[in-house]
Amino acid sequence: MIVVSNTTPLIGLGRIGRFDLLREMFGQIIVPQAVQAEILAIGKEADPILSAFRAASWISVQPVSDQLAVGVLLDELDLGEAETIVLGHEMKADWVLMDEKKGRRKLTELGLPKIGSIGILINARQTGKIASLGAELALLRQQGFSLSQSVIDAALRQVGELR
Repeated sequence: MIVVSNTTPLIGLGRIGRFDLLREMFGQIIVPQAVQAEILAIGKEADPILSAFRAASWISVQPVSDQLAVGVLLDELDLGEAETIVLGHEMKADWVLMDEKKGRRKLTELGLPKIGSIGILINARQTGKIASLGAELALLRQQGFSLSQSVIDAALRQVGELR
């Protein structure tokens, strides 16, 4: 399975102590160089995301070939999102991990399968890897993730935590 990730799912799941779900669900993950740079820019050696990323032998970095395509996407997206989408397309990824709305729309336009942090947590709840989706989503919100109540409610309904 080929999985390409943007920065936000790595940081989000890392911030709530669920970085391990990525390896459990996908095995190997590939990130473009811009995503690696964004993670390394966190800069604080004590940051758990930075240390988890550096220790994750199951994450590899791959350069993007089509820089022209990246340049075109930069009109709408940041560099990490643009490189993630182009790399996902180049590698014919089975999954592209993306949380940002504009990036997800572009993936839909290109016909690339996508999943975000909430989808990963839904899968983890459905497979018994986490006990409560609601608790994990509350942690994401506490970490500054912008999640609307309607998105939270829809996710909770999907796993039977809300009727």
